[in-house]
Amino acid sequence: MMNMEDIMELVKDERGRQDEQWGEQNHSKFKWLAILGEEVGEANKAVLENDNENLREELIQIAATAIAFLESLERNTNKHDYI
Repeated sequence: MMNMEDIMELVKDERGRQDEQWGEQNHSKFKWLAILGEEVGEANKAVLENDNENLREELIQIAATAIAFLESLERNTNKHDYI
């Protein structure tokens, strides 16, 4: 059974994989919501298919994507063209 520290380490690892794959992402807030929604949709699918292993992976991706969204928001909040 994983504790919060174990889970947070998995989320941190996923954030690293995201940055490795995509580089620094600075999407609009609307695009971030669409990306996050897509990840939530994949978690919904895993629930409907009773696929707990994939559900765990999708939940980690949701958490990591939410963190990436927040990082982007922090980087870009004071920029005039950030929507």
